[in-house]
Amino acid sequence: MDAAWRVNVRAVGTNSRVEERFDVLVIGGGNAGCAAALAAARSGARTLLVERYGFLGGTATAAMVGPWMTYHSGTERIVGGIAQEIVERLVALGGSQGHIVDASDYVPTITPFDPEIHKALLFDLMRESGVHLLLHAYFLDALRDDAGSVVGARVATVGGLRELRAAITIDASADAYVAVAAGARVHQGDERGRVQPASLMFRISHVDLEATAAYVREHPSEMRTSLAPSARTATTLTAVAGLYDLWNRARENGVDVPRELVSFFISPYPDEVSVNMTRVIDIDPLDPDDLTRAEVEARAQAMRLMDFFRRDVPGFANARIAATATQIGIRESRRIAGAYTLTRDDVQSARTFDDAIARSAYPIDIHNPSGSGTTTHRLPPGASYEIPYRCLVPEALEGLLVAGRCISTTHEALASTRLTPTVMTLGQAAGTAAARCVALGLAPRAVDTADLRARLIADGVDLRRSEAAHVR
Repeated sequence: MDAAWRVNVRAVGTNSRVEERFDVLVIGGGNAGCAAALAAARSGARTLLVERYGFLGGTATAAMVGPWMTYHSGTERIVGGIAQEIVERLVALGGSQGHIVDASDYVPTITPFDPEIHKALLFDLMRESGVHLLLHAYFLDALRDDAGSVVGARVATVGGLRELRAAITIDASADAYVAVAAGARVHQGDERGRVQPASLMFRISHVDLEATAAYVREHPSEMRTSLAPSARTATTLTAVAGLYDLWNRARENGVDVPRELVSFFISPYPDEVSVNMTRVIDIDPLDPDDLTRAEVEARAQAMRLMDFFRRDVPGFANARIAATATQIGIRESRRIAGAYTLTRDDVQSARTFDDAIARSAYPIDIHNPSGSGTTTHRLPPGASYEIPYRCLVPEALEGLLVAGRCISTTHEALASTRLTPTVMTLGQAAGTAAARCVALGLAPRAVDTADLRARLIADGVDLRRSEAAHVR
């Protein structure tokens, strides 16, 4: 019996090799990759989505980054399509309140969600849309043909190596792994190569937000908000940014977390909040030693922060840590050099493009790479900018599209484009474009962007543009 078991293990072990073929291959099951896979499959392409974890959702689930910011510019919702569909499905499942006003006044609206319900929903969406899944699969290398075009990827699984071939591959890895392996030119960080710091999200339960609201009513300058003190209740306190006196005293008493204020958000549940306060500085998220240090340091910070909340913050005396993210949240790593590079000026001047495939109004939001503090550059009130399809197309590589935070931008522009509603829209555009490439036998850079835009609009993506904006 033992011998037979050993033979069976050897038969399916790491020496085995399987080759499979698809129309569209998506590497990375984060929100960008999920939207890409759904769009491609719904457009008729035989699609495989590959993910290293045993669940989907990426930063929204593995890193618990939330709430989502923001679907709106002023009072206008500017993000639709699959991104909005997911919110509506989460609301129906009790996993989100939908879009609610941001009490901290950083953005017009925030969208809380339950990461566990989101994981289950994404599996449902993949099944309904006919997306093939391969989980617990680690990207190893890009496959290229004799002409140098990307024709798939090699991945490692518990059952051995697999060669996955496809007409079009979408790199939704967030770190541009496929693009780099295929030889694409990339950039990392600012002019000195520094990237934004990493943060580990955690959730706290058994919170009495009535007591917290009472505190910020009695100490009105302790919270960044346009809410009148009398309007600050457990219901309206959707986001808290501040508690400056409490935090400054804690730091003076040895709570060494390099943040300038307390920051937490409500969840879909009345006694739970999501905390975004840990910060690990001076790291390279593509260096395994740095990443290891970041994970260890961030969890230690989370425990120190829990002590602070219980001891010092009204409403948290009986609080419990409900969950910490599976992995630290990475704001920035590599970006491809694409057919067009979105710039800070494009964002701040609310620029539009003939080949636009996504809109955003999120500010340029740069967390200090080397300490506390966050720099914010806002768009004009009510404005939004567009992201051109060319940012998804590598400058000199065929057979590949890129979606998510590793599209072609500058360091400053990335500080806006990296947000979840935007990357989901980028994914939908990449998946729709990939399916058109398959159907018409085109290279990604040859896609008719007028046709692509029309299809995205028909599928609910909001690509309306301001008449006052400049078209490039």
